[in-house]
Amino acid sequence: MKNDKVTVSEIGTQTAGLASRRSFLKLSGLALAGTGLLIAGCSDDDDSGSTNDDKLPGVRDGKFDLGGGDAGILTYAYALEQLEADFYTRVVNGSSFRSVFSTEEQNVLVDLYSHEVIHREFFKRALTAALNNTSGELLPDLQFAYASVNFSNRDSVLGTAKALEDTGVRAYNGAGQFITTPDYLVVAGKIVSVEARHAAAIRDLISPKSASFAGNDVVDTNGLDLADKPSKVIPDVAALNFIQTAFTAKYLP
Repeated sequence: MKNDKVTVSEIGTQTAGLASRRSFLKLSGLALAGTGLLIAGCSDDDDSGSTNDDKLPGVRDGKFDLGGGDAGILTYAYALEQLEADFYTRVVNGSSFRSVFSTEEQNVLVDLYSHEVIHREFFKRALTAALNNTSGELLPDLQFAYASVNFSNRDSVLGTAKALEDTGVRAYNGAGQFITTPDYLVVAGKIVSVEARHAAAIRDLISPKSASFAGNDVVDTNGLDLADKPSKVIPDVAALNFIQTAFTAKYLP
C-alpha cells in the first residue's frame, strides 16, 4: 500500500434543543469529527519489513476477495459500513418515515444515517488513497436488498437497526486485534465507540428506561462489548441476505 493521508469531516446536522438520546449521539459524532479522521497508508517498506501485497483486496476466481492484513481489515470495515449506510439511507428516505416514527426517533435515525455515511465515505477515501490500484483493489459499491424488512413498520426497522449496530460493534472489537498499523487502530477505536453509541441509542428506543442499552446479550461478564472475528461476523451478516454482491474473505481471520 502506498503512503498517503486522508481527512474526512463530519456532515453537519446541527439542531437546537436536542433530546437526550440525540445529544448522546451528537457528542459521539462531534468527537469523531474532532479527530480529523487522519489515516496514513502503509507501504511495502513499512517497519515490519513484511508485505501483504499477495493478499491485497481484489478479484480472485471471479469474485472480489476482501484481502488480508490491514488492507483486508479496512476493506472488511468498508463493506460493513456500506451496508449500514445503505440501510439508513433507505430508512430516512422511506415514504412512511415521517408517519411511522416519532420526531425524536426521526432525529435519532437521521443522525445515525449521517454518521454511517461519514464512515462509508471515510473508508472509501482512505482506501482509495492507500491502495496501489483502486480500479482493481478497491471494493466496488455493493448491491443490497431487504426482503425481510418492512420499512413502513417501526419494529421491523428498529429491530434491523439493532442487529446491524450490535454486529458492527462486535465486528470492530474483534478485528482490532489484527490491525498492525497504529494509525488504523486508533481510527477503528474511535469509530467503534460511535457504533456502540448507535447500538445503545437504538436499544433505548426499543426498550426505553431499561438496561437493554447495555444488555447481557451484548456485554460480557467483564462489562465489555462482545468481540467476534471476521470469520464469525461475515457468515452472520450473509445470513441476513441483505448483501447481494458476492465476495469472499479468504485471508481474514
